[in-house]
Amino acid sequence: MNFRITGLDAAEFKHLFDLPESELTAMAIKRYEVDKKPGFPDRIELTDVEIGETVLLLNHVSQPAKNPYRASHAIFVREGATSTYDAVNQIPNSLRIRFLSLRAYDDNDMMIDAEVVEGASVEQVIAKLLANDDVRYIHVHNAKQGCYAARIDRA
Repeated sequence: MNFRITGLDAAEFKHLFDLPESELTAMAIKRYEVDKKPGFPDRIELTDVEIGETVLLLNHVSQPAKNPYRASHAIFVREGATSTYDAVNQIPNSLRIRFLSLRAYDDNDMMIDAEVVEGASVEQVIAKLLANDDVRYIHVHNAKQGCYAARIDRA
């Protein structure tokens, strides 16, 4: 079964890039200079950010549903990211190298299934979850930190 993975829309974060520290602090956002790779996975381009670049750590509502599964958590976005990841049947390396939690949701944004998997084997779990016709989409989270990583839809 074909699947499509997407990162977050770069336009949602553009207004934050290059803001002074005082304004970021007022919005509970922290800027970091990347000092290791991997370690700072960008949720827009779905890459691990290069050493020396900057990222913003901010709270992001990844599941805006008006139900018990509404969720938000801290995520990194690369400062200056412009190209939202959007690919069919391709797993970005930032997912491939991590332990992942896949959470499958129905048309009512209710979680109906979930699996954890090493990123190296994620295709099999995607296929299993999407084989259920009641699954509308999947959210990928980094299993260790619990933060939102990407969205998967049928392609």
